[in-house]
Amino acid sequence: MTNVMNTGFNPIAFPKATLISVNGVVLEVFEAGQQNSGNPILLCHGFPEHAFSWRYQIQALVDAGYHVIVPNQRGYGNSSRPTEVTDYDIEHLTGDLIALLDHFGYKDATFVGHDWGANVVWSLALLHPERVNKVINLALPYQERGEKPWIAFMEAIFGGDFYFVHFNRQPGVADAIMNENTSQFLRNIFRKNVPLTPPEPGMLMINLARAEKPLGEPLMDDNELSVFISAFESSGFTGSINWYRNLDRNWHLMADVTPIIHQPTLMIYGEQDTIPKSENLKNIVPNLDVVSLDCGHWIQQEKPEETTQTILKWLKQQDA
Repeated sequence: MTNVMNTGFNPIAFPKATLISVNGVVLEVFEAGQQNSGNPILLCHGFPEHAFSWRYQIQALVDAGYHVIVPNQRGYGNSSRPTEVTDYDIEHLTGDLIALLDHFGYKDATFVGHDWGANVVWSLALLHPERVNKVINLALPYQERGEKPWIAFMEAIFGGDFYFVHFNRQPGVADAIMNENTSQFLRNIFRKNVPLTPPEPGMLMINLARAEKPLGEPLMDDNELSVFISAFESSGFTGSINWYRNLDRNWHLMADVTPIIHQPTLMIYGEQDTIPKSENLKNIVPNLDVVSLDCGHWIQQEKPEETTQTILKWLKQQDA
């Protein structure tokens, strides 16, 4: 493992990247704990993130006996960025993770997801239940499929400026603005202790890309932030935004899937997150434990020690 930088509390060792061809794409994968072969755990980042988002958890999981596999998912980092929007649908995204399991020769694994990564892990547990032995998701509870496709549903409630809707109704507009302001956008979105304020007019992601004085405090130091900035300056944002552009396609693809997740599941919320908690998650995930931490959306980066210990304690209980 290579020392990438110092964080606020300890030098963080981050694995070197390996490029792995799976499922018709190349994924940039960071791997640690190969000596723990046979006990895999896959960590799945969200938007606009990077495998580096899990930097605080990797070594602790290795020390606990896990083979830790952390991909930059398609559209991110040095992983492939297909040009077809439909190449980012839920079948492709979950298929990448299954193909990674096959690459390493694993029948199943524990999957951990944050934000969009959590959405993929929820779907993975439904589409390929035999390949998922435990689920740990952060920030985003399972989103129940309603009677109306996602974008029309969100547009009716939140309006055309809601960023999920905007990404779909005005393709390319936000991408270009975020690409032009990569450093500022990432500096402004990765914040903590952000006061709850009424939403500003306009589209959130575009506002963040243009804001000169963001709210709250920096989530990370400049060295850490530079990893994200460098990655997105290279990749651009279109690949990652294309995940959003498949919401309606995913709605149709998941139509015949019974939404009951039987695997042991841990849901970790941030008390200050703007994403609401699910009131009936237990109905969909009967084998559920829930923990809430006093933080915002970027749970595993904002509360690294608490997140890591919460995960390790729960995993130990499951194995007992």
